Amino acid sequence: MKKYLLSIYQPEGDPPENLDEIMEELEGLNREMQAAGAWVFAAGLHGPESATVIRVQGDRALVTDGPYIESKEHFGGFTVIQAADLDEALQWAERLAGILTPLAIEVRPIQE
Repeated sequence: MKKYLLSIYQPEGDPPENLDEIMEELEGLNREMQAAGAWVFAAGLHGPESATVIRVQGDRALVTDGPYIESKEHFGGFTVIQAADLDEALQWAERLAGILTPLAIEVRPIQE
């Protein structure tokens, strides 16, 4: 089985009013993925303002606060799954996107 990263991109701003309902549906999908043997790991991230970026220039590390890229959308969380192939991973991603509408889900295979 290959592993895939399902990245969740969300806009800046306040969370939706129905966040509790969304989280309940998300937990249900996670339980379903676990029962199917597809779920590996999932996590939500703090907002981009909590990020710290480190770049090495020569022999010095430059540390800056804030996101790597200023954007109206940010990487908000992820799920790692295992699936037989990309088609199966896309089916799980479609289910995830249905719960998190209108957020975008990016699917990428993980190099092993």
